[in-house]
Amino acid sequence: MTIAVFTFSLLGAMALGMPIAFALIVCGVALMSTIDMFDAQIVAQNVINGADSFPLMAIPFFMLAGEVMNKGGLAKRIVDVALVAVGHFRGGLGYVTILASCILASLSGSAAADAAALAALLVPMMVAAGHKKSYAAGLVAAGGIIAPVIPPSIGFVIFGVAAGVSISKLFLAGIVPGLLLGAGLCLAWTWVVRQENLTPPPRASLSEMIKAVVDGFWALMLPVIIVVGLRFGIFTPTEAAVVVAVYALFVATCIYRELKLSQLYEVFVSSAVTTSIVMFLVAAALVSSWLITVSEISAQVVDLLKPFMGNNTLLMLAIMVVVVIVGTALDMTPTILILTPILMPIIKAAHIDPVYFGVLFIINNAIGLITPPVGVVLNVVCGVSRISMEDIIKGVWPFMIAQLIVLFAMVLFPGLVTIPAKWFGG
Repeated sequence: MTIAVFTFSLLGAMALGMPIAFALIVCGVALMSTIDMFDAQIVAQNVINGADSFPLMAIPFFMLAGEVMNKGGLAKRIVDVALVAVGHFRGGLGYVTILASCILASLSGSAAADAAALAALLVPMMVAAGHKKSYAAGLVAAGGIIAPVIPPSIGFVIFGVAAGVSISKLFLAGIVPGLLLGAGLCLAWTWVVRQENLTPPPRASLSEMIKAVVDGFWALMLPVIIVVGLRFGIFTPTEAAVVVAVYALFVATCIYRELKLSQLYEVFVSSAVTTSIVMFLVAAALVSSWLITVSEISAQVVDLLKPFMGNNTLLMLAIMVVVVIVGTALDMTPTILILTPILMPIIKAAHIDPVYFGVLFIINNAIGLITPPVGVVLNVVCGVSRISMEDIIKGVWPFMIAQLIVLFAMVLFPGLVTIPAKWFGG
């Protein structure tokens, strides 16, 4: 009964056009009424407690860092480095997009921000080189979703807080899976390029390579600082967010000097607006999360999944399929906030490593950002590239399938996640 109330109240509120944050509160109120314990004070208290978390302070700083990198010239220099590194291969601009996506992912942690930056820079260049615009935009969108997987990741911060899992371990465990997603995109792009008869561009000269690397040095140092700092315990993930934001501001204003002081107000306001949306979602989700625990929905879901409990691989496959389906209808943040309190008791009961599950869960949610009809990253790239949703959906399919194959390979072979996590985590 409670599962039905939870599902239909949430979907019903969303169907009426209610913002997801308010739909989560309505869902919580419906559950409270069902179990006869409605109290407006409990609702208000849970909303306040939902945002009252030290690790969540990382979100505004990562948002700010992403804005600064896009407007301060760091993203452009990353693209220049990728161009001299792999731009001379057949379909080289596609590999540039993938390499730049992986590097940018280690800077901002925001899929939408990275995809917007790369779409503005690379889609026109790829079209001018003779590539189909649908494939160019699709590749940029698929590359953008690597951002929530390679640290720093806003998705890992939200999941870590909601699930009570170490954010540092999630960050370090996401490095190799994020690179594997990039490798999957390379294979898919190689297959796509074979259908296009294009002449490879000339290889960059040694002087051009040195110039690009020297010019991009300060931007390239940021992922090194993050990984070394987390690996050796120099700072926590929350402190890492502050380091990233301050470092990006310093480089953009004092070294590259592309971000003027007069532009800072606009940057701060933009990041604050985005942060407020995410934080209100997190706060509202605690209402339904608390009610999920009180009404024992998790225990009921565990009972439903008991046929899979004897085989962790089958259980993970079943969960991943469910998350893929949910990801077609919900954005990443609400999916994490709604499903984490339901799924974590199942993961604990099955004795599955919560860090391993967290990495796969975030990858799955990231792929949801490019699945129609809701795919946020698809919409961002559509707007920036001026391409129709129908065309970009045709162009993104090969890359999305490649990333799903990588995801389910990690389900079948957990060592792809757990072994590298031990390397980085010590």
